[in-house]
Amino acid sequence: MLNLDRGDFILRVCEGVGAFTPVEWSDLSGTSREGPEYNPFLSHAFLSALEDSGCVAPKAGWLPQFLRLEDDSGTLIGAVPCYLKSHSQGEYVFDHGWADAFERAGGRYYPKLQASIPFTPATGPRLLVHRGWDGEAVRTALANGLRQLTDQLGVSSAHSTFVNEKDLPSFTNAGFLHRIDQQFHFFNERYATYDDFLATLASRKRKALKKERREALADGISIDRLTGGQLTKEIWDIFFAFYMDTGSRKWGRPYLNRKFYALIGEHMPDDIMLVMARRDGRYIAGAINFIGSDRLFGRHWGCIEDHRFLHFEVCYHQAIDFAIERKLHVVEAGAQGEHKLARGYLPVITHSVHYLAHDGLRRAIDDFLRREREDVALMSHVLNDHAPFRKSEH
Repeated sequence: MLNLDRGDFILRVCEGVGAFTPVEWSDLSGTSREGPEYNPFLSHAFLSALEDSGCVAPKAGWLPQFLRLEDDSGTLIGAVPCYLKSHSQGEYVFDHGWADAFERAGGRYYPKLQASIPFTPATGPRLLVHRGWDGEAVRTALANGLRQLTDQLGVSSAHSTFVNEKDLPSFTNAGFLHRIDQQFHFFNERYATYDDFLATLASRKRKALKKERREALADGISIDRLTGGQLTKEIWDIFFAFYMDTGSRKWGRPYLNRKFYALIGEHMPDDIMLVMARRDGRYIAGAINFIGSDRLFGRHWGCIEDHRFLHFEVCYHQAIDFAIERKLHVVEAGAQGEHKLARGYLPVITHSVHYLAHDGLRRAIDDFLRREREDVALMSHVLNDHAPFRKSEH
């Protein structure tokens, strides 16, 4: 247990999301499927699947250390999904250079604390507030508690990645350094059809995308979008083979296992949409998307046949189609990828925060981040100027 500055708050460290009942967890910000800001990655089902499958476990370098904030009667009022980590894999905000510099100088960078959703570069709340409580006070207590836990454990640092803007002031006021990066998101401007979206593009860009989509579906390729009860064991077996093929080539060892997909398929099928490409009676490629209250989150892709433009069709164009049909406001297309710009995805600034316990390391990283923020903001501005929309649009 940590002793916070405020006597009416008690902060406990818990060994994972299992320390919270599903009902308790669903009353925290961003976690309720019926809520206006539902983020499927924050759901009890998603976080439990990571733990129950062994994808998140001490042997994988992710030791759950969830923070549970209670009032003096023991009532849950806030939480932070947090992990003690022995490496920097699966985070999508890269601090390997910081670790290397600190260790060459004689320090010990690992273990560190990571307040995030494992293997998931999607923005959302990290300082979770129970409904009915003063959000500012709870977020302040949680951010200060994360810093105090870092000092109490004697670890080098605490990091929170893909933080939403509502959480930022509490983190920075608690002494966390602010870092920015860039992703590409599609914004649905109340389009009725994909053609309505195309009409906002410059003529040359519009023609290029029409041609790209036609060529992607050449050779007799068709597309199925599957969700809910359509996500059978056979479908998951096929998709997992795609994931393993791509993951093995890109990362060497994929982060997620077949049990994880079985668990999310069982416990949150209505939050998932698979885009599957079929040719000659069998599936040859697929991408997984997660459905939030107002946005679609694109995640993994894989294939067993290479076809020109098929990746763009399965991952980006079909996601736009689905968002327009479901009246979802945003498609988040995952980490990095300037090629998304030509497909109607605009640069968006993402945020992370970092508390470094060592004064010298903190000063050096603070200086680096000031310069990095300027570079990222400039690049985002330049890329916006090259968006495919007509000049009167966006």
